[in-house]
Amino acid sequence: MSDNLIKQMFEAGAHFGYKRSRRHPSVKPFLFGNRDGLDIIDLEKTEKQLIAAKKAIAEARLSGKPILFVGSKHEVRNLVKKAAEMLEQPYVTGRWIGGTLTNFSEIRKRVERLLQLQNDKEKGVFEKYTKKERVLFDREIARLQEMFGGLVKMEELPSLLVIIDPCHEHTATKEANQMNIPIVALSSTDCDITNVNYPVVANDSAVKSVEFFVNQFVNAFSEAQNKKEEK
Repeated sequence: MSDNLIKQMFEAGAHFGYKRSRRHPSVKPFLFGNRDGLDIIDLEKTEKQLIAAKKAIAEARLSGKPILFVGSKHEVRNLVKKAAEMLEQPYVTGRWIGGTLTNFSEIRKRVERLLQLQNDKEKGVFEKYTKKERVLFDREIARLQEMFGGLVKMEELPSLLVIIDPCHEHTATKEANQMNIPIVALSSTDCDITNVNYPVVANDSAVKSVEFFVNQFVNAFSEAQNKKEEK
């Protein structure tokens, strides 16, 4: 085990869980104790989970299929979006649209519509329409961008989902389970981690903690990408 890694997690506040009353039974084996009413997470166990999660991300990257990043809580969405865009991977940081995985072909049609409209606008195709019609096209583009903009890079079903707080992202978690798509999830003490293939039990709300783990996931992806390019 790496004392340095555990120290970094500790400094990021990764060990702070929620009140015992919010605890999900599935996380009990990963707790160190309870302090001032808050569950304290055992970071030595979290480190082992993090290593397994990073390995899963690396293997998924080597498969060549997309990895879908999901995190819509206000305090984490910018971190998730920034990471996914840097890696050129799809993401959902707004409302999860039902069927994103289970009805992927229909979702992809909406993405294609968005891409077509954006392309037409760039080429000046809309200039032949009235001002009112152009306004309607712009509104449709804005609506589609808000709903599906993060999925442009997802031309096929993902090989893996990386989720921040599977309790909050319960619909995404459910759809991934239905489609047998594995999940890496940063999960605090209120989460049911039995629905997650690679849980990382740690603080999933504090920006500093989430940023630390997102960076760890990004590093795992980037290292796998570099190995792939070397081959």
